[in-house]
Amino acid sequence: MSRKKLVFGEIIAKKCLFYAAGILSLWLPNGAQAFDYQLKPQLVAKNTYLVQGATEDFSVKNGGNIVNTAFIITGAGVVVIDTGPTKRYGEQLRAAIAKITPHPIARVFITHPHPDHFLGSQAFKDVGIFAVPRSVEMIAQQGGGFTDNMYRMVIDAAKGTESVTPTQRVTEPQLTVGEHRFTLLTLTGHTPGDLAILDTTTGVLFAGDIVFHNRTPATPHAAISEWLRSLDTLQAQKFSLLVAGHGPTAVDAKPIEQTRAYLRWLDATLSQAAASGKDMSELLVTPAPAQFAGLSVFRAEFERSLAHLYPRYEAAQLK
Repeated sequence: MSRKKLVFGEIIAKKCLFYAAGILSLWLPNGAQAFDYQLKPQLVAKNTYLVQGATEDFSVKNGGNIVNTAFIITGAGVVVIDTGPTKRYGEQLRAAIAKITPHPIARVFITHPHPDHFLGSQAFKDVGIFAVPRSVEMIAQQGGGFTDNMYRMVIDAAKGTESVTPTQRVTEPQLTVGEHRFTLLTLTGHTPGDLAILDTTTGVLFAGDIVFHNRTPATPHAAISEWLRSLDTLQAQKFSLLVAGHGPTAVDAKPIEQTRAYLRWLDATLSQAAASGKDMSELLVTPAPAQFAGLSVFRAEFERSLAHLYPRYEAAQLK
């Protein structure tokens, strides 16, 4: 067996040990303590709040809080955008909203079917939960598996979490709630069912995971060519503030450009490697280009992208 394949095997073994260590923590004395996400909503525009997650990977320590969620107080109830990674996060998000406004939750939007964005929906089952049709279908079909994976990664924080399928499908491009008018953009690329929301009243664009800012994009369901087209759609919108699915806000299109540059580099890297007959283990040592060296979790996400995407590039070469 080659040294490169041995290194690849060692990486997989280390990941398995990490999951095993997490499972063992269920029996530790602290395992019974309720996980506190310490959510701190930030006012980013008029009546608009962001709850920003860490630009990290999932861990027992962060409880899966690597995601940006948001809410808008519209005058006719609160619009929530994404519900977070666990039941406890969703409950604590709802409690944080109640501390800021007595207004009821009017509706919830799920931007796409990845667990860190929708597994907090148990806390909002009494209101309408909306997503684009393909996202609804994926959550209905794969929600149980997503929940199991979240348990493996964050352990105690995910206790009691169950997948809740959105009850409503986004089918119209415009929506008015109270004093706010929203443009609902049905997109694809990060997943087969992505949703971005532009609040035309304030100019805030909630991009979901079509845009990552200062964090390496995750690609488990990615179609890069479609994702690039969706980035073009977002860049064509008139916005004053951009809220990425992960990372800090921006007042310009730089996060869109950053995400586009990374995806183009990833696509070119995998295409060239497949054309030259490299095997996956050979790509593990690929260094981060200087322009992406500052992105968090580059190595972990790049390795995952190899597992998710590289077989497709190899298959394309065979054809």
